[in-house]
Amino acid sequence: MPSTTSVLSAYTTFSASTMLARTMLNEVQNLTNQLIPQQLQEKVLAKLGGLIGYSSSQMTLVIDEYNGLSLNQMFEASEAYLRTKISPSVVRLKLSKAPQEQNFSLTVNKGEKIVDSFDDVQVVWQMICTETQKTKADCDGYFSSESVERRSVELSFHKKHKEKVLSSYLPHVLERSEAIKEENKVVKLHSLGNCYGEVNLDHPSTFDKLAMDPTLKQELMDDLDRFVKRRKFYKRVGKVWKRGYLLYGPPGTGKSSLIAAMANYLKFDIFDLELTSIHSNSDLRRLLLATTNRSILVIEDIDCSSDFQNRQAGAHNQGGNQLTLSGLLNFIDGLWSSCGDERIIVFTTNHKDRLDPALLRPGRMDMHIHMSYCTPSGFRILASNYLGVNDHSMFTDIEQLITEVDVTPAEIAEELMKSEDVDIALKGLVKYLHVKKIERGKANGGEKEVSEQEREPESKGRS
Repeated sequence: MPSTTSVLSAYTTFSASTMLARTMLNEVQNLTNQLIPQQLQEKVLAKLGGLIGYSSSQMTLVIDEYNGLSLNQMFEASEAYLRTKISPSVVRLKLSKAPQEQNFSLTVNKGEKIVDSFDDVQVVWQMICTETQKTKADCDGYFSSESVERRSVELSFHKKHKEKVLSSYLPHVLERSEAIKEENKVVKLHSLGNCYGEVNLDHPSTFDKLAMDPTLKQELMDDLDRFVKRRKFYKRVGKVWKRGYLLYGPPGTGKSSLIAAMANYLKFDIFDLELTSIHSNSDLRRLLLATTNRSILVIEDIDCSSDFQNRQAGAHNQGGNQLTLSGLLNFIDGLWSSCGDERIIVFTTNHKDRLDPALLRPGRMDMHIHMSYCTPSGFRILASNYLGVNDHSMFTDIEQLITEVDVTPAEIAEELMKSEDVDIALKGLVKYLHVKKIERGKANGGEKEVSEQEREPESKGRS
């Protein structure tokens, strides 16, 4: 029988060996973590598990930020949803704030994990970021290399909950994210052309401030309301869920303000397409893919883009390398127009008669909106906006003069801004309208005189 001393000695030796082994193991683990990335460790362990027949009970879904050339809707939804699930245990967050925004924006930083539960199912989200090098051309055509961050989120859960996660939890995330984005959405203005950029659209224009015909304004609002509610209708009839509007009229009648009012009303982003910077149909298709759902695509002053007025322009210049009318038509309602949902296309022009009829038919430009010179009702809206008055003794004279001259809402607004005193501002407007009336009379008199002079030689010849 061993003595007490020998037993204690053996125990001490065993304890020391155990401590040494544990210390060495910790050192090896720390060294491994420093030298081998966590993702690579997980892949190696997964491979080893497969070789020895080990099967993990966990399943992981990888959701990349991009699906080919398009944004991954599920990634965007996850990012918005996870902002509402940030717990006190999360120690690293990304903080941002645009100059026009009132509040800070917090997002999950790379490597952080967020635990969520849904219908007794526990899931774990983790943000993954990797960096790659990408070569790109700037606005002047110079090439440069930049570091690009590739982002994805990983969703992990027990394998037995796979069906519930796919059929119930992820649709729940999508639905909640849409509601969250709608509540917090800031309308953005995107520039599409040689250089892509975006800013927050901090434009104050709303429908109630627009100096346009009240009946036409209500018709447009009703049309927009019908459009956004008709997802199932468009699918049932086999049409792409989009709508086209042509805004035409002289400069200064509020076409750009109307576009901003539409964006603010629907909370749709605006994509401003600069045709002069696009050189081929393929460029046009590439830019179309950069637009998002629930957006307004704007092509202003399309009558100034003479390249589209000749259907054969591309046939005479470098074949298919040119931007052609047929390319634009396919962009509006061809196969490429189906690359997205709930989109609005707006053309503006000062001269509707100069446009190719192919651009104007229903299905391309569904509603034609005439932005006319200012009307009496439009003047009253402007007076309320700029002077804060709804009635005045000079209103009758002003409204009568407005019916006798061609004056734009922009011209009237400029006169009303010249003084904060209501009487002074309105007197100045009356004077301005009288001058325009006199100028119009002189112009009409000159035209009449020229016409009589042209007829005079004809009468002499007959005599």
